[in-house]
Amino acid sequence: MKITYDLSTLEPYINWLYFYHAWQLTDADKQRQLHGEAEKALDKIGNHYHAHAIFLIANACSDGDDILVNTGDGNIERLPMLRQQQADSDHLCMADFIFPAGKPLPSPLPPTAQIGLFATTVDMGMETDFDADPYQKMMMQLLADRLAEAAAEKLHQEVRTHYWGYAPDEQLSPHELHAEHYQGIRPAVGYPSLPDTSLNFLLDRLLHFSTIGIRLTESGAMKPHASVSGLMLAHKHASYFSIGKIGTDQLTDYARRRGLPLQLMRRFLASNL
Repeated sequence: MKITYDLSTLEPYINWLYFYHAWQLTDADKQRQLHGEAEKALDKIGNHYHAHAIFLIANACSDGDDILVNTGDGNIERLPMLRQQQADSDHLCMADFIFPAGKPLPSPLPPTAQIGLFATTVDMGMETDFDADPYQKMMMQLLADRLAEAAAEKLHQEVRTHYWGYAPDEQLSPHELHAEHYQGIRPAVGYPSLPDTSLNFLLDRLLHFSTIGIRLTESGAMKPHASVSGLMLAHKHASYFSIGKIGTDQLTDYARRRGLPLQLMRRFLASNL
């Protein structure tokens, strides 16, 4: 399903702390000044640009460290996950938060027997239309990044309360949303829990990123840069974690499960080796 958001609709969902961090501002007065300039910039562009989201909610089960996604057309898509391997870790894997294959499904279907897949982006023009003014270019690029994240935040809220509907009575303020006071998690590709950006190729096969203007590079990075993709998990105890360093044994197994050459997988996961 696709959704288009007006930027004004997303403004309450912007996490401004990350915006200030991108500008390397810690002084409260300077943060307030920058916030005001950012709001003026958003008012100025009005509805010339939009944010876009696409998502899928599907039945799913875990098979070892893989998540099996039922695409609804008779096909099963296997999403291999990585597991923490360092001795001082909890040895977590995203597949741990999905109902295991082979166990009888209770009725009604629990949220853990489903998964959400998503991508959000902002019109490319926010990154390319301001080259003549370096300050405005940086302002718009950083706002675009925050708006793509805000779109993911709003989408996740709508999925929890309506489309998936496992938390229909949820009523959280923007501050509570940013503090993640809700059930479930929204791990993004490229972040510590899902460090392999080439996972985007699998998500693209299911979501068709191009329908909202996203294209992938050879490494699985998204263009526009102001784009977010990932999973939505509903498990009550699901948590974020960092995969950290993995051994050659897991790298070899992961390459096998991905069906990719070991050397290519080594390149994708270089920072985790």
